[in-house]
Formats: sequence, structure tokens, C-alpha cells
Amino acid sequence: MKIQWRDWMMRLACCTALLFVLRLLVGLPWYQVFPAISIFYLGSGGWRFLRIFAKTIGRDLHAASVLLRVKMNVRRHLREKNTIPRVFAETVRRHGDKTALIFEGTGERWTFRQLDEYSNRVANFLLDRGFKDGDVVALFMENRSQYVGLWLGMAKIGVEAALINFNLRLEALVHCVTISNAKAVVFGSELIDAVSEVHSSMGKAVQMYCSGDWDPKRVPEGTECLEPLLAAASSHLPSQPPRSFTDRLFYIYTSGTTGMPKAAIVVHSRYYRMAALVYYGFGMTSDDVLYDCLPLYHSAGNIVGVGQCIIHGMTVVIRKKFSASRFWDDCAKYNCTIVQYIGEICRYLLNQPSIWEEFMNRFNIPQIAEFYGATECNCSLGNFDNKVGACGFNSQILPYVYPIRLVRVNEETMELIRGPDGVCIPCKPGEPGQLVGRIIQNDPLRRFDGYVNQSATSKKIAQSVFKKGDSAYLSGAEGKAGMAAIADPSQSTDLEKFVKDMEKALPPYARPVFLRFLPEVNKTGTFKFQKTDLRRDGFDPSAVSDRLYFMDSSRGRYMRLDDELYRSILSGKHKL
Repeated sequence: MKIQWRDWMMRLACCTALLFVLRLLVGLPWYQVFPAISIFYLGSGGWRFLRIFAKTIGRDLHAASVLLRVKMNVRRHLREKNTIPRVFAETVRRHGDKTALIFEGTGERWTFRQLDEYSNRVANFLLDRGFKDGDVVALFMENRSQYVGLWLGMAKIGVEAALINFNLRLEALVHCVTISNAKAVVFGSELIDAVSEVHSSMGKAVQMYCSGDWDPKRVPEGTECLEPLLAAASSHLPSQPPRSFTDRLFYIYTSGTTGMPKAAIVVHSRYYRMAALVYYGFGMTSDDVLYDCLPLYHSAGNIVGVGQCIIHGMTVVIRKKFSASRFWDDCAKYNCTIVQYIGEICRYLLNQPSIWEEFMNRFNIPQIAEFYGATECNCSLGNFDNKVGACGFNSQILPYVYPIRLVRVNEETMELIRGPDGVCIPCKPGEPGQLVGRIIQNDPLRRFDGYVNQSATSKKIAQSVFKKGDSAYLSGAEGKAGMAAIADPSQSTDLEKFVKDMEKALPPYARPVFLRFLPEVNKTGTFKFQKTDLRRDGFDPSAVSDRLYFMDSSRGRYMRLDDELYRSILSGKHKL
């Protein structure tokens, strides 16, 4: 991309020089100069740029208009020192009696005014208990409307919610509460057992509140039932602290696949930006009804999904968790016009490995908009023009308008590869690399807020990426665990015990789908694990001599991977 841009600039310079020679030195008339310059431009390769220009100008103009609109709105909110609760107050003023949230689990509907009043009760209750601006409260519960009201009420008084993955257990759960410096934990009654297991490790200073079905015999000692406390609190808006659009709103944790989860900082402007880019990019309206079956502890469900309710006045249907058998029934029942999903959801609904066009044709979907991003990243990509198979793009006409790039990395170490000038080397089309985004801290759309842990923040920033002296965000490679390679020379691993121990300590997405048992773990000359070779080998039993196992989620145990099971996985009959 950098080379293409440089070629275009060189060609433009040559055309300018030719114009000077033909017009001023030779003295040719304009009707002869223009054809001569055009012939030179096209003959020197300019036709390629014109072809790209013709194919992408519509897409790029749409993206530019969306980016400009969001940027102008962000600037206005910065100038007015707004926050998400203040933006929501304007939404309530416009849509007070309209349905804001529908919880599929009970069918309960909340209007925007009811959501506002519930969040006010949360805010006033916390104030009465001594919580103040800058304090942190951990939120540990499954999806429901109250989840939204709780973090929104906290935000109204400057209390920051730590949104903890409800799949976490034991050490990982304690870690998430501890690193956030939470003064209290609000947990759902469905998670009493998980909280009870770690209550003694949290310290007596952490206050405990249980929301949902109350059973005083089961909750940890000192826990209070939240519902009567909120019922006794005032529903009027409390006085709000002097917060701005760049202050912290809440914390969302990384998946923790490659280590303990990190608490990513979400500021008010980031919440707005993520929701607004999708809203305007996809052409949504406040009359749409959005179906949200993604977890509210993460940005996809809580920002991209619920954010359309909070900011734009859209009705959002919340489901406790995704169900393939109930999916379309729910959409029809609640007249949903937009479905939010992650890629795997479509695969479950269609049960095929290649799905985009088949999905649209089978279910009569007029438009699919996909995007790539992470809670904390500044290099999100979006595909809003129905381009099959694409998760986004970067303009080749004006690549520096949105400064993101794929750069070359060492596939073994993931270290950036640099040129003689010390600057990272851009990838060529079709070449794998790491996505990076230039950091500009005074630009809300380009800033990187990082994590609570400063060391973790530093590891995600690289210097001299686009040019000497700049800094950029590194996207990395966290996600669902694929395969674990285990050294087992004596072949003595007890798989049944391994599964039980893993279920206690790891959330589902961090449990390896495949196991490969090795006589020993090979290392490089510098004593690093040879992960590249293992990744290249994959899980084909005909190509790998070591013992391979596959986690059969329907049976809850690992199965020996043979050729028949391998073909079944590839065909989509066995879900990963």
C-alpha cells in the first residue's frame, strides 16, 4: 500500500513536470497538452489507479462520510463535556415511553423512562453506601435488562463498572476482581456457587450484593440482597460529578486465552465511537429492533448492541445466551429488523463451513455488515457494502486518512520486521501480517486508552511503525484456544481428570479444542517453543504421527482423532 501510494505520487510529479515542459517550454496548446499527459499517465501504469479508483470511490466516500459524522459528533460531545449518561438523558427525552429493552428470558419490557429510573435508583443506592467518583464495582452476572441499568447507574455518579466474564472461575475470577480494585461485587444469583468458591480470597473489605432469586442459606456470609435496597432508593437523578467524554466509563476484560484476562479501559468517547460507527455505517435507524444474544460483559453485546439503545433510541432484545433452535422464533416474535452476531453464530444456524452467500440466500437476508475490532483497539475495520467474505477495508485512494496497516512479522515470535530505516515493512496484497493503528492521543478516534495494568499497556504499543518517532497499537492474536501440545513421554495423562480440572479453572473458550501428545516438546536453539511447526501441521491425523484428540462438546470429553472424525469436522457435521 505504501509502495502504491509512492508510485502514485511519483507519477503525479512526472505529469506535473511534463505539463511544465509541454506548456511553458515547448508552448503546445492545452488541447494537445492534456492528451499527451493522459497518454503518459496511462502508459506509465496510471490505469491501475484509475481502475481501483472507479471500483472503490463509492465505498470510500460512504466510509469517509460516516467517519466525518462520528468525528464531528465526538468533537461536539467533547466541547460540551458530555458523558454517556448525559447522552442517554437526551435519548430518554426523545423516546421516554418507547420500549428500550426486552428481556427474552421473562418477556419483561422496560421503557427508556423505566431504564432511566432504575439506573437512578442504582446511583442513589451507591451514593448512600458511600461510593464516590472513581470507585470501581465489579459486575458478575448473566445477560438481563438489570445488567444495563446497573452499569449505567454506576456511571451516573462516576463509579466505574468492571464487567467480568460470567464463565470465569477460581483464580481467574479473583484476578479480575483484584486488578480492578473493586470495592464491591454485584453478582447474579445464578452464579452463587462461583462466588462462594472464591469469596474468602477477595478480602472482607469487598462488599457483596446478590441480584435475582434470594437464598440466604447459599450466598456468601455478609452478602446483601440487592432488590429491596434498590426499591428503597430514590428514582430521581442524583447530582453528577464533573466528568468528561474522555474519562473512564467501565472496564471490559480480554479473553485471557494466552494468560490472565487484562482489564481494558473503555472511556465514554470510545463507547460512543464504537456504537455510532456501526449505527451510521450500517444505515440503522431508531425504529429498528436489534436482537442481541451476545454476552453483555463484552464490547460486541454491550457497546455495539446495547449502545444502539443507550445512544440512538433503538429497541434492543436481550437474550440470556445464544440458542440456535430459538434464534429465528425470537426474531419473529419481537419483530427484529437487525441481528447482531459473531461469525460462529451463522455457522451454527446454517451448519456449513462456507456460509456467507448460503446464509443470505437461505434466510433472505438483504444486507450483512461485518467488522473487525477489539474493545481497546484503534484500528477497527468495517465492511458495510455487502462485500462477500470481507471484514473491512483500508482505502487505497487515501490510505493516510485512516492510518492503519498490515505489517510484516516474524511468524515464530510475532516480532515486527523492520526495514533499513528502522520503520516497519508494510505487507503486500495477500501477505499475512499484524494489523496496527497509529496512535494519536488527542484524537478520540485514534487514541489508545490501554489497560489498568501499565505494563500490559506498554506491550501493546510499538514505536516507529508508520514513520520514525511515531507510535502504534499492536492488535496481537488473542482468541479461542485451538490446540494444546502436551509432552507425555510415558503416555500416562488421565484425560478424564484433565477435563475436570480444566472445567474448574478455564472458561469454555480457553479450553483447547484439540490435544496433541508429544514424546517431548521441541524447542529452537534459543529455547523457544517451535509453535510455527505445530501450527503448520494442524490436526490432520494422516499427516501427524503423534496422538491427536478432539473435544466433543456434546459428550464433554476428548475423542481420539481418526480419519473419519477428521472428515466429519471438515464437513461441519462436528461443531468446533
